[in-house]
Amino acid sequence: MGWTAQIDAYCERLGPGLWAEPLNAVSNLAFLVAALLMWRRTGGRGIGGLLSALLALIGLSSGLWHTLAQAWAGAADSGAILVFVLVYLSAANRRFLRLGPARALGATALALPLMAALGAGFARVPGLAGSAAYWPLPVLILGYAVALRRRLPDTARGLALGAGLLMLSLTFRMLDAPLCGWLPAGTHLMWHLLNAVMLAWMIEVWRRSPET
Repeated sequence: MGWTAQIDAYCERLGPGLWAEPLNAVSNLAFLVAALLMWRRTGGRGIGGLLSALLALIGLSSGLWHTLAQAWAGAADSGAILVFVLVYLSAANRRFLRLGPARALGATALALPLMAALGAGFARVPGLAGSAAYWPLPVLILGYAVALRRRLPDTARGLALGAGLLMLSLTFRMLDAPLCGWLPAGTHLMWHLLNAVMLAWMIEVWRRSPET
């Protein structure tokens, strides 16, 4: 399959064209609104500003994916999410776990094979294969929440809430195809809306957590 090949991956899309997925496309505005909100709350500086900018990039990349529906746009969408995850993990390792720069980067690198292994496991579960690459993320977030429950209880509760929001959004992502006969527009737009809230909340959890 070439990079410009058209891909029909969602219930709402019934054919080619920029506006074949209007709800899936327009719902990406939620990421831009969330990014602007967090840019203001973080002052647009440092890691907080970078995470806010990456949140906007997720919205733009996903918008391209749901309008152009080409392979390269899908890769850009997934890539933007991965970059956000890695930057957030590194920032979390620094602030939540109090690791130095080198150790924080090392721990972030170690998370990649762990998530890959978990993803392979989720892919074997019936019904989860299409979202298997994403399910390791709430598991990882919950792991941090458990590790921080005594030393940073407020942060731990915030992370647990973020994991819950992500699991809910993943549920809507998985229901898009099964409910297509009942709901022609699909449920993928809820994945966008809930993810925008969840990612903004995760930045807020990082922002509120004490630096020392």
